[in-house]
Amino acid sequence: MINGIITLVGSGEYLPVMNDVDRYLLASINKNGHAPRVVCMPTAAGQEGDKSVNRWLKMGVEHFEALGAEVTPARIIDQNSANDPQWESALEQADLIYFSGGKPAYLYETMQGSRAWKAAQKAWGRGAIYAGCSAGAMILAQQIPNFRSAVQPQAQNAFNILPTKFVMPHFDRMHGLWSTFLFSLRRKLKEGEFILGVDENTALVGKIGESWQVMGEGKVHIITRDEEKVFSAGDEAPLSDFFLKK
Repeated sequence: MINGIITLVGSGEYLPVMNDVDRYLLASINKNGHAPRVVCMPTAAGQEGDKSVNRWLKMGVEHFEALGAEVTPARIIDQNSANDPQWESALEQADLIYFSGGKPAYLYETMQGSRAWKAAQKAWGRGAIYAGCSAGAMILAQQIPNFRSAVQPQAQNAFNILPTKFVMPHFDRMHGLWSTFLFSLRRKLKEGEFILGVDENTALVGKIGESWQVMGEGKVHIITRDEEKVFSAGDEAPLSDFFLKK
């Protein structure tokens, strides 16, 4: 269970466009006299090689240090490093754990059942913030869609922390290149199921069982089989009814 704030980011992690969102997150932390403790997780990019992993770690450190946080760049990129006990203390004591983008299925498979995930759960259980961009947002849904299967979309299980069927980042792109894929996913939704779409440079911020707010430059979309509701920055997204059905 994640008892603290959850932040679902469509794109833009560690960039100036997310400064207001991340300042808001850091300001919400009860610091008890210390700087906010942030752990940056490049796990979703673990198959992309050292250059990509190092870039995400460097961006995360520079971004959050500039906002006044104490940052741990956690080089957790595969199952071996996810089970390395050296990361447990930093994760358990974190105020904010941030998963940057990459491959959602790989991120889920790497973290599932790992020592790192269990340590992070201890932090979230006492109220630490979960922040996930793109792949990091997608793993909280019931399932992760397979974007390579456009004709008959397949999906794999995710952590099912949020009661949405899928979290779809970069959603403002879906109405173009991926519109057929989205249509196929939507046709398979059952009564009470929905897709949560988050545009690029946009975040949906809230807590399970409480209100959720749209922040950033774009929109958030709640899509059922029969309708789509769209919310802009500053709007409250009415997710509580869906959460109560879980």
